[in-house]
Amino acid sequence: MAQKPEIIGLFGVGLLGSAIADRLTAGGVQWIGYDPARPDLAPNPEAVLAQAETVILCLPTSAITAQLLPQLTNKTIIDTTTGDPAQMAGFAASNPNYLDVTIGGSSAHLRAGQAILMAGATPEAFAANLPLLKKISNQVFHCGPPGAGAQMKLVFNLVLGLNRAALAEGLAFAEHCGIDSTTALEILQAGPAASAIMARKGPKMVAREYTPEARLAQHHKDVRLIRAEAVKHGLKLPLTTAHAEILERAEQLGHAENDNSALIEAYRNDSVSNE
Repeated sequence: MAQKPEIIGLFGVGLLGSAIADRLTAGGVQWIGYDPARPDLAPNPEAVLAQAETVILCLPTSAITAQLLPQLTNKTIIDTTTGDPAQMAGFAASNPNYLDVTIGGSSAHLRAGQAILMAGATPEAFAANLPLLKKISNQVFHCGPPGAGAQMKLVFNLVLGLNRAALAEGLAFAEHCGIDSTTALEILQAGPAASAIMARKGPKMVAREYTPEARLAQHHKDVRLIRAEAVKHGLKLPLTTAHAEILERAEQLGHAENDNSALIEAYRNDSVSNE
């Protein structure tokens, strides 16, 4: 008799979670999902847990993960949430089959197979789950013990976010100098300043088209995590501190749920007059 295929549980099927679901489907993996905002999915967590021995978490914060964990006893847990590294390492201490596997890139990157996975896990847990992880991305890195994937995600998002902020500042500077932003972007992309983030977010900034691939408020949450982690290590992050202020202003302007490229509006709305 043929062995029944494993069904993967998925908690959190929003922007990033839906991209994970698409990758699983494309890889021939059956899944069942739960998200309170998605009535088309399973009606409750219990319906997922009744069918799945391995669950993927794609939740807004580690606090929500902590609330769910008591229901996940004896399950293999792949937690893609961008959360507190120490807290996520603590989750693994009580569940040897817990892995923090954070995602580098937006939902669009992941759906296109261009994102990366950064795992914190024991070597045994990483090896056992690598075939499934490769269904989600062909770029999978073992960063170290539990919690290391979460730490690397903060490093990743620090650099990515500052790249995006530098682009927004440059384009806003060009606009205020009277240079057409489309022309400025074309020139920037033609030289050594070009970057992957510029190719993805530059056109959105120029067109002021902020349909979310990754929400600004979610990245602001990540920046708060980055700053908190830096404090633990006695490290000052002056560029990240300035970035946090820009994100705060963009949220005040109503862009919290827009794409994170909308941070350019903080520059456009807060220009200083020389009069």
